Amino acid sequence: MRASQLSDEGKQNKMKITNIRLRQLTGTMEVVGPFMEERLVMPLDVYEEFRLQGPPDRGNQIDDTHLQMSQVFVQIETDEGVSGISGPTMPGGTAFHVWQMRDFLIGRDPLATEFLWDIMHRKSVHGRQGEPMMAISLIDNALWDLKGKWFKQSVSTLIGGGGRGSMTAYASMLGYATQDMGLVKERALEMQSRGYKAQKWFFRHGPMSGPAGFKKNVELAVTLRDTLGDDDDIMLDCWQSMDVNYVVKLAEAIEDVRPRWLEEVAMPDRIDSYRKIREATNIPISGAEHEYTRWGFKRFIEAEALDIIQPDLNWAGGLSEVLKISALATAYDLITICHQGVSPPGMAWSSAQSPIHTPYVEMLVKHARMSYFFDANGGPNFSDGELTVSKHHGLGYDIDESKIESQRDIEYSTQEQNICPVGTSSYGS
Repeated sequence: MRASQLSDEGKQNKMKITNIRLRQLTGTMEVVGPFMEERLVMPLDVYEEFRLQGPPDRGNQIDDTHLQMSQVFVQIETDEGVSGISGPTMPGGTAFHVWQMRDFLIGRDPLATEFLWDIMHRKSVHGRQGEPMMAISLIDNALWDLKGKWFKQSVSTLIGGGGRGSMTAYASMLGYATQDMGLVKERALEMQSRGYKAQKWFFRHGPMSGPAGFKKNVELAVTLRDTLGDDDDIMLDCWQSMDVNYVVKLAEAIEDVRPRWLEEVAMPDRIDSYRKIREATNIPISGAEHEYTRWGFKRFIEAEALDIIQPDLNWAGGLSEVLKISALATAYDLITICHQGVSPPGMAWSSAQSPIHTPYVEMLVKHARMSYFFDANGGPNFSDGELTVSKHHGLGYDIDESKIESQRDIEYSTQEQNICPVGTSSYGS
């Protein structure tokens, strides 16, 4: 048989993508009291009408003990019966952009992750950031999950993990009370008792909150150090909501607290602001969770604007792209700690990194509970401050059908520039 015939036969025998589904699942999680106790400072807080708003909704809190959630998972199916899954995400723009990619991917080899990523990226000339890139990330992660299941290996193993059986987690306290210092002490001691040796808390006030808000921010930092003692790391998140003068003043006021880092000190495109702040303080500066792809991170790295970069594997381009981002960062000896590192792709990625470059995995305590609600494998294996790497095939997230109260497959149609959901399939519990 000639080489060309062998090549043709190989093409015919390749596994093919047959469908990309958007599975919207609804279920109810048991909670104790209001699930989101407080919100963080936000860029919109420069306007009083937004600054006064309370915690955002995270699902539908039916009563003090039940939170109903609606989450969307990307499921990629093949003609060989193996499938891959990623998510959850929320219904809306990201789901639509996943749907837009279907015609470019169906019929192709799902194992060709680099090829498929390049197709999606080149198709998205007006979607190199935001929800279109989040859609590419979800598809890429689902392809990696599929690849692991096809080869009957964990994704951690496929990307060269194995040197780290467990990884140190820090408690990320988004959604916990920050204005009542009694509650702050109580929550901080609770996380310390669970074995966390580091905690990240979120400021509630920005420049427009005036001196009173500034004092509350300082009080939060000082209370945490007094409560946790000298040895635990404390991280503080500004969530893109401050400016150079404010952060420099804040850093001076809390330098004695010795924060491990100050996070997202300005909006993500204001790289010069990050650089100026980094040059003005001894506190390490982290950020770029709202940046995308290796080209976006290259701007931060070349500007020497950050000490710690924080790509999100569900946003920045998926596992395929974050492997490139982190490889670039190591060439500059930068630390890379992924945003939402406790996500399935985040856990796999972290396991393959050197601990000197990735010393922590972010455990978003409340959000992890929501994200892993439908997981049949019980969520991340956490004990005494350490996260154990999943040994399940793929990314280790499988849907627990018993938790689904209702579901539908989201589909879209584009007609005369009007985008609308069509023809959904529904299944009741």
